[in-house]
Order: sequence, then C-alpha cells, then structure tokens
Amino acid sequence: MDELENRITELEIQTALQADLMESLNDTIAKMQQTLDLQQAQLRLLYQRMQDKGANGEREAYSLRDEIPPHY
Repeated sequence: MDELENRITELEIQTALQADLMESLNDTIAKMQQTLDLQQAQLRLLYQRMQDKGANGEREAYSLRDEIPPHY
C-alpha cells in the first residue's frame, strides 16, 4: 500500500511541476508576442518613412543619418 501511495505522490509532484513549467512557457510566449508586435510596428513606421521620403519627389535614398538628433 505504501508503494502505491508513493507512486501517487510522485505523479502529483510531476503534474505540479509540469503545470508550473507550462505557465512559465506561456508567460514567455506572451512576452515574445509583445516584443514581436512592437518590432512589427517599428518596421511599419520605418517603411512608411521610406515611402514618404520617396513620395516627395526626392530620389535620395533613405538614411539613418537624417535621423540624428540636433544635439550631435
């Protein structure tokens, strides 16, 4: 009987650890999705700036040097 109780206890421990791991992985995936959403928004903004610059009749290539803050 003790052997059966030990096996049940071991299974309960494993189940609890797996549930904790799944929660941790879910949190990690949620954070990664937020990061991906932010990066996609930034990419859209850069793409839009490139399109706007080209639409003004300028054929000059977009450069990050144009984005240098004024204090440099």
